[in-house]
Amino acid sequence: MVRLFRFCLILWITLVSPSFAQGVAPEAYDSWNKDATRAEAVVENAEASDAALEALRSQIVDWRQKFLDAQSQDIARVAILEDQLNALAPVPETGTDPLADRRAALSEQLNAARAPLLRAEEAYSRASGLIREIDQIISARRTNALLELGPTPLAPSKWLTATIEVVGVISGLVDEVSDAFNNAAARASFQSNLLNIVLQLSLTIAFFFGASRVSLQARDLSQNVARNPRLAHLIAASIKMAMLIAAFYALGAALLQTGMFGVRGALVLDAMPIWAGYIIAAIFISDRLATGSGSAFELPSDIEEGSIRRTFVLGALIFVIDHALEHVFVFNEVSAASISVLNFVLILLGSYVLSRATAKLRQASDSEVAGPDGVFAIRFARLLAQVGRFITFGAPVLGAVGYVTAAYSLVLASLLTLVLCSVIVILQGGLVDLYARAIGREGEQEDGLVPILISFVIAFASLPFFALIWGARVSNLSEVWDQVKEGVPIAGTRISPLDFLTFVLIFTIGYMATRLIQSALRGSVLPKTRLDAGAQNAIVSGLGYVGIFIAAMVAISSTGLDLSSLAIVAGALSVGIGFGLQNIVSNFVSGIILLIERPVTKGDWIDVGGTMGYVRDISVRSTRIETFDRSDVIVPNADLVSGKVTNYTRGNTIGRLIVPVGVAYGTDTRKVEEILREIAEAQPMVVLNPGPSVVFQGFGADSMDFEIRAILRDVNFMLSVKSEINHQIAERFVAEGIEIPFAQRDITIKNIADFGKGSE
Repeated sequence: MVRLFRFCLILWITLVSPSFAQGVAPEAYDSWNKDATRAEAVVENAEASDAALEALRSQIVDWRQKFLDAQSQDIARVAILEDQLNALAPVPETGTDPLADRRAALSEQLNAARAPLLRAEEAYSRASGLIREIDQIISARRTNALLELGPTPLAPSKWLTATIEVVGVISGLVDEVSDAFNNAAARASFQSNLLNIVLQLSLTIAFFFGASRVSLQARDLSQNVARNPRLAHLIAASIKMAMLIAAFYALGAALLQTGMFGVRGALVLDAMPIWAGYIIAAIFISDRLATGSGSAFELPSDIEEGSIRRTFVLGALIFVIDHALEHVFVFNEVSAASISVLNFVLILLGSYVLSRATAKLRQASDSEVAGPDGVFAIRFARLLAQVGRFITFGAPVLGAVGYVTAAYSLVLASLLTLVLCSVIVILQGGLVDLYARAIGREGEQEDGLVPILISFVIAFASLPFFALIWGARVSNLSEVWDQVKEGVPIAGTRISPLDFLTFVLIFTIGYMATRLIQSALRGSVLPKTRLDAGAQNAIVSGLGYVGIFIAAMVAISSTGLDLSSLAIVAGALSVGIGFGLQNIVSNFVSGIILLIERPVTKGDWIDVGGTMGYVRDISVRSTRIETFDRSDVIVPNADLVSGKVTNYTRGNTIGRLIVPVGVAYGTDTRKVEEILREIAEAQPMVVLNPGPSVVFQGFGADSMDFEIRAILRDVNFMLSVKSEINHQIAERFVAEGIEIPFAQRDITIKNIADFGKGSE
């Protein structure tokens, strides 16, 4: 079964991953050597562009993956030959070796199998070294560019030049449109594409109309869905955002087909859906934060929705301008000095946006609307506010000094971080609402472990995006993922994510199968046997422990982990357990003894150490006793095994009841005995064979003492039967004129006449 699951996982990864290739052919190493030599020359010169280095790195990564796959195949072959060689009998110290030929043949095959393995390992090491060198070159370039000190952008002449150049770009765009209107060929193209233009505009109008209808439907739906309107709002807003972006895309395509825009205009129209997406996404995020996302941290109600929207839209405009500078101003019409001035303007604008955002974060964290469940969110918001405040004042200073690139990158990364955190909050709230909707517990989704797990998974999945925002390259993340896939060495075995996935899958299946078998035994099989309830509970519990242990062992073995290598560690741990955890081990062993010997079973009425009650659960460490006042007492299993325990219902529920009675001196004792016997025999819970007996215990200080001793059919009714007997005794004694005495004392004071003399 283990091999089957492992085979299925490997087959799945083989089908979905193109990197699972066959071994490297010997002639392919010639091509690799040529590529590696060329790459070494490029790295040595260090003059290639970043794009060329990234392309070269991608090619080397493909080679390295091939060498890694070849190593996996060659290692398996070498391991088989080594096992065959080790299986042979050792070489005799004297005489001839009857297996010498076979041993020599296997050794020759082993050496031949190791040759391609060593070659693949050498090529893999060479490729890894080249990749590291390329990464170092690119990282050094980016660091130098980031920390490059340029001229200050505060010079008035630079601002005037930048203004003139930007106006020139806009004028060039207007001139292109004007020339197209005066161009007969452009007008002819417009007429020929008129039908397509009308269709695109119709599609644009349809998308805008559909977006407005979605808003109306979302408003009505949120009013009808009273238990979870936020989920309806989130879904409707997502659909509306997608339709609006599609509308701007269709509008750009329609305007582009008119032929009235030149090269610059075409660049603007191509970028228009992206710019619209920035603005629409900003409005979407701000509205979701203002209306609440269902998370533990929400903005207080006194923060205006319009203020949040203006902050996000202003931040989106920064990214629109940044995108325009990178993709529209591409004809060298704007000098580097003017770009530096424009970047400084964006730095100031971004710092203003950060100041507004951090102010709202501080206001939200100080409002304490999140409650005790949002303590972490409040602390994280305060941390973001403090860091944002530092960047708000530090970035303009860096830019004014001349570190424009560093300040600009810092501001953009900070804004993107706030956006990503907002998206995480919205996504977490949406998934929690969706989970609550699925299980039918809307309104209670903040409670429980699942929302916390959802938040953790989303936060963990967002780490690569945070890394990309703060300067990591996609190739860096790919390198980290490759290292993760190779696994980590544990106890002489390398454990990879595939091994961990196999472990989790097999253990989960084993655990679920164990619980399923337990449920079947408890509900269908054992009730049809003659075993008592305690024996049935012991079998079900023991099966659970054995099943989980087997599932864990099979899951660990499936990872290829050699358990024998952990023997020394286990021996050392056993010493620590013997000294430091001896009480826990003692209770564990006692729990197993209780399940096997069953002196106490679930449902028994017991008295242990002065604690009386019913046994409700027996675990491996302790036993839970429910007392008669409905409180739970946890008793260590060792106390039940080694101590004195009274079990009132062991084997059966028959038990003896003793009711003491005292009568006044002078009463007819035979008559009292007869009355008490009649009362006891009249009780339906009292067994008549053997019948109840009345014992004259003796002469007490204040009364003659009697006892009613009777056997009850069910000792669990002892208190109610005793109470009823006492009621009937009181009634019969009153009717028969028999007195129940109470303690009386006569006090004689000697020399009472002398008491008054002391006061004279």
